[in-house]
Amino acid sequence: MANPTPESPAGKTPPPPPSKLSLSQALFKILKDPDPADSDPQKVVLRRRRFVIASVLGVLGVNFLMFLRFFFPRALYEPKTRFRIGYPSDFGFGVDTKFQNQYRIWVVRNTEGIFVISAICTHLGCTPDWKPSENKFKCPCHGSGYDPEGINFEGPAPRPMDRAHVELDPEGQIVVDLSHVYRWPKGEPSQFGDEGAILRNV
Repeated sequence: MANPTPESPAGKTPPPPPSKLSLSQALFKILKDPDPADSDPQKVVLRRRRFVIASVLGVLGVNFLMFLRFFFPRALYEPKTRFRIGYPSDFGFGVDTKFQNQYRIWVVRNTEGIFVISAICTHLGCTPDWKPSENKFKCPCHGSGYDPEGINFEGPAPRPMDRAHVELDPEGQIVVDLSHVYRWPKGEPSQFGDEGAILRNV
């Protein structure tokens, strides 16, 4: 004969151990089967009403945030067009490429002075590479070639690369202004000798 199930001191069978439930399952169970010790119908209705209100407010809050996000579109912040690059004594003869990644420029010193080349190929806008062993700029996209002064001599580039405006500030540092460039359009006079296109005697 099977042994009777042991009972609690109150004469009731103890409840089975609780099983592990997910958060959603536990929440559904609470709403569907409230705690017997708290089975007041008014409390059950109030709890369910609070849950519904919280859900509605949550959905409305998310939609409101999405609505606000519409008025703050994502913007791409371009690098400064006017900046300082240091003193003339910081640059030796030849091509300096240390500002290529940050400002997309090269600083060149030759026997005439210091000038800044905008590192944009005049063919389709790619960034050429400086090839010290070949003493030239070479565009990796379509093969345009430029000499150390940015003058095109091979490939499809229609004209030399532009030069940025350069000047010295009161402290003696070189200020580059990419919003003001000097060009040499094909078949037209060069602007590379204009004031501001090169710093002479520095």
